[in-house]
Amino acid sequence: MQDSATILLVDDEEAIQRLLTYPLERDGFRVVQARDGEEALQRWSDERVDLVVLDVMLPKLDGLEVCRRIRATSSVPIIMLTARDDELDKVLGLELGADDYITKPFSIREFRSRVRALLRRAVARERGVSSEQIELDGLRIDVARRSVEAHGRPVELTYVEFELLRLLASNPGRVYTRQVLLEGLRGGSEYRDPRTIDVHVRHLREKLEREPREPEFIQTVRGVGYRFRDR
Repeated sequence: MQDSATILLVDDEEAIQRLLTYPLERDGFRVVQARDGEEALQRWSDERVDLVVLDVMLPKLDGLEVCRRIRATSSVPIIMLTARDDELDKVLGLELGADDYITKPFSIREFRSRVRALLRRAVARERGVSSEQIELDGLRIDVARRSVEAHGRPVELTYVEFELLRLLASNPGRVYTRQVLLEGLRGGSEYRDPRTIDVHVRHLREKLEREPREPEFIQTVRGVGYRFRDR
């Protein structure tokens, strides 16, 4: 992990900006601040950002829309913040490609831990990028290009959907619990809800399978979790 990483901190509350900027800078990070959605996108285009901390409720453009626009062109780690314990916001944020989700109030220790975990994972991913291609019965996954084709047509996946598919397909036949899948996706699961994995799997099946209710590729192991069909 690079201690000199640049973090884009997007929140319209001055108190939150001060609360989070100080520990991040003390940890050696450079913090770029933005206080609304439009300013966030401008800072994003002007700076080389290594991680984004993004509040859901923002003036001008909300955090979900900012997340969608950033994720359309980048796999930069994104942590979303919200003052509401709203499951819909959480699922939408993760479906749009956010890597993590924290509900206010939260401890600074927890926040710093998640930032460091995501940065470590991003560096490891960059170092381990492979040209590997996975092909099985009409499904083609190009890991290096982060592209997927199913039954001869290109399929658009969110960042998290692709990571989940890559993890499962790289180890066909291996059974993963939801908890292990969360750890594989975000570098730790102690603060996350394993049920979000079910949402991602459902969307993957809708995009990849000929008949989502009778999946060929991602199989449910009742009472345990999921596995990718063994070749």
